[in-house]
Amino acid sequence: MSELTLYSARSNTVLLKTREVRRIQDLLKQRGIGFERWPTQHRPETNASPAQILESYRSEIERTQARGHYPSVDAIRVLPDHPDRVSLRRKFLNEHVHAEDEVRFFVEGCGLFCLHIGDEVMQVLCETNDWISVPAGTPHWFDMGETPYFCTLRFFNNPNGWVAEFTGDAIADRYPRLSTP
Repeated sequence: MSELTLYSARSNTVLLKTREVRRIQDLLKQRGIGFERWPTQHRPETNASPAQILESYRSEIERTQARGHYPSVDAIRVLPDHPDRVSLRRKFLNEHVHAEDEVRFFVEGCGLFCLHIGDEVMQVLCETNDWISVPAGTPHWFDMGETPYFCTLRFFNNPNGWVAEFTGDAIADRYPRLSTP
């Protein structure tokens, strides 16, 4: 179940915690973050190719591309046995910004988006069927857990894909990490 936890960035105090989707949407929208629940599709087979995954979400992809400027989309799957899981997690756990929006749809599994907005940190646990859009320039980090299990569609403005500028702020070290089974 999706969950949002709001912290004070100064004291790490929990200010609010909710699993109500409408409340999550409203709180994120107030801060310029998009959040939706897409209709349930069939789960892709474990050995499905990225092309097969993309094809099964073609109409949603086209809808997202039409309302934003996201000419490029790919599918990425990271499972507990992924050979680069440790280095990927380490990289994503560092606070960073992008020159473009970071738009993700969770086909399956989960991940924790952590948004550093002014004096707040918002941790958004995204799960299957969650769509999130983090605007360009928003400081954030992502935790996929020690035993990652997720498949996401990634939408890009930039044909070069994921390009981050790390802030050098160690703020991510002060907040809870994603617990995965």
